[in-house]
Amino acid sequence: MKNFKFDGRYLQAGITALLVIFCCIVFYMIFQRWDAIRLAVTGIVGILTPFIWGAVLAYLLCPMMKFFQHGLFAPLASKMAKKERARFALARAMSVLLSVIVALLIVTALLWLIIPRFYESIQSIILAAPGYYNSINDFATEMLENYPELEGVVTGWANQIYNNMNTWIETELQPQMTDLVGILSNRLLGILSVVLNIFIAIIVSCYLLYNKEKFGGQIKRIIYSVLPTDYAESVMRSLAFIDKVFMGFLGGKLIDSAIIGVLCFIGCSILNMPYVTLISVIVGVTNIIPYFGPFIGAIPCAFIVLMVDPVKCLIFIVFIFALQQFDGNILGPKILGSSVGISGFWVMFAIIVGNGLLGFTGMLIGVPMFVVLSTGFNKLVESVLKKRGLPTETASYTCLDHLDPVTHQPIRRKDEDVPDEIIEEQ
Repeated sequence: MKNFKFDGRYLQAGITALLVIFCCIVFYMIFQRWDAIRLAVTGIVGILTPFIWGAVLAYLLCPMMKFFQHGLFAPLASKMAKKERARFALARAMSVLLSVIVALLIVTALLWLIIPRFYESIQSIILAAPGYYNSINDFATEMLENYPELEGVVTGWANQIYNNMNTWIETELQPQMTDLVGILSNRLLGILSVVLNIFIAIIVSCYLLYNKEKFGGQIKRIIYSVLPTDYAESVMRSLAFIDKVFMGFLGGKLIDSAIIGVLCFIGCSILNMPYVTLISVIVGVTNIIPYFGPFIGAIPCAFIVLMVDPVKCLIFIVFIFALQQFDGNILGPKILGSSVGISGFWVMFAIIVGNGLLGFTGMLIGVPMFVVLSTGFNKLVESVLKKRGLPTETASYTCLDHLDPVTHQPIRRKDEDVPDEIIEEQ
């Protein structure tokens, strides 16, 4: 016993082993009870739905509120109240109220303008579907009259598509639109629940906006109490970066999509396209989704135009292609700026993974979420490389053969013929 020496390494290894075993047990228990856990989480999220909606609404309205407060109501309040506290409270309250009113007016105006025309367009398509089918069939027959085998194949496809669409319209879409009042009456309780959640969300958003400094201070207080000061400062910088990425991307994408929808409406009106409002809404809404949005919106719109006039369909495809080129190369970069600093491959990856995890919501937030995660991962990799005295630039590892053991300078492979200018751009 006299020769026994305590070695802290063994204690550290033992604690690490126990933590690993504990994490494995917890993971196994979660996996075994995943269905119950998922139901519990879903129930909790359902209860917190109005608060989640309110927080999201407050986050989106915060820039508008700041603009109204500093640019409009702060000077006005300084003339109406003498005490600084009263001036701030008055300016903040009026800014929050006006922001919510403006948001509600925008949504109401869009619904009032879009829904009636949207409904009329769908009804018109349903009534005119047989005539559209005959026009397309005659056009295909005329174009392929010298190719009887191909004509038979195309005609068979057209018949199948028409029969399936006609069955869907007669059995599902038309009864639902005809019995819209009855459907709304039967689902009145669900509709009232949604309306109540929206009302509560608006109240929550007003409360969060009015007291945003207080809630921000509480969150920072918790962060600094849990983490060491250096780590807390790092977390605060990370949160500021996340806010910049999400607000820049989501706000910019909404503005960009609204402009594209308006330009589509103007262009389709000039070109005398059918169902201008319906097509513009589809193009504008789907444009919110990066990368895939233009294709998702263009395909059904082109099919709608094709049913009316095949020649106009070709014109529409050319117009949409030109519009998306303008959006991708001029308008989008001007509005979004550097909020998305990743390549097209990773944009596609983020959208596909986001859609698989969260559906449509994942397609919207997948790109900014990937930007945040990739930036954090890159900073971690860069920190580790710096501690080890290794190069941090990606270009140093492009076409790398090995690092010099003394200077740690990259030695590139001699069989690579990639120009240095391209490597330096990595």
